[in-house]
Amino acid sequence: MKWFKTLAFTTLALAVMATAIPVASAASKLSGKIVINGSSALLPLTLQAAKEFKKANPKVKISASAAGSITGPQSVRKGIADIGAVDWDASTDVPGFKKFEGQVAHKVAVIPFAAVVNKNVGVDNLTTKQLQDIFSGKVKNWKDVGGSDAAIVVVNRAFGSGTRVNFQIKALNGTDFMSKGDNYKEVKSSGDMKTAVETTPNAIGYIDLVYVTSKMKALKINDVAPTEANVINGKYKVWGYGYYMTKGQPTGAVKAFIQYVQSKEFQNGSLKKLKFIPISAMK
Repeated sequence: MKWFKTLAFTTLALAVMATAIPVASAASKLSGKIVINGSSALLPLTLQAAKEFKKANPKVKISASAAGSITGPQSVRKGIADIGAVDWDASTDVPGFKKFEGQVAHKVAVIPFAAVVNKNVGVDNLTTKQLQDIFSGKVKNWKDVGGSDAAIVVVNRAFGSGTRVNFQIKALNGTDFMSKGDNYKEVKSSGDMKTAVETTPNAIGYIDLVYVTSKMKALKINDVAPTEANVINGKYKVWGYGYYMTKGQPTGAVKAFIQYVQSKEFQNGSLKKLKFIPISAMK
């Protein structure tokens, strides 16, 4: 009887090992190099996903950089990146940018964007009209929109930014930005925007929620706060999908990485912790 129990335990252990081995070997066999370029808004998501994916697939090397959304599909077209991270669907025409022929768009996240001000600004809500007037340069002093008597410093993203595209269309209803002046600054990335708004008194800019810190304030727009709940229920309109662009349908490690980012595990885990919204949350 004792011998039978030992044999049964050994058989069960071998069965468990046999079941586990194919999964482990499949993961370990996945190899290759993935180069990702583009959106700085999506960079925190990409870096976290790469960290988790490489842990499960140690033979896959991933490098990620961010110089603005437009550089994503451009890099894919030139063959210097496998994935182009973009804050719009670059396989279709959008205002200011023609579609990138032959590229496939893969939704990976919902990105809420917010108008943000330096923490010294005594304003926490602006209307669409007020935002239009500020970013076009018509309103130059905070006192004209309910704040203190201080010159407004407008911080804008450079042309080619997906955050800029989304904010201009959805927060400003397409109104043009001012482009010069003593109280105008232009920055290249979301990280640069964060630093500029944090360190510049009386500054206003815009950024995705993952970059918002205690040194700045995310404004309500038309009395609606930029929260996950308000995006999902349709009250807050300043958001967009984040995409990974590939040249044709992806294969191998690139396909596996995109599938991981789109998986329930990542979407409902790390992605939400980073203040992005799962793509499945939008009807």
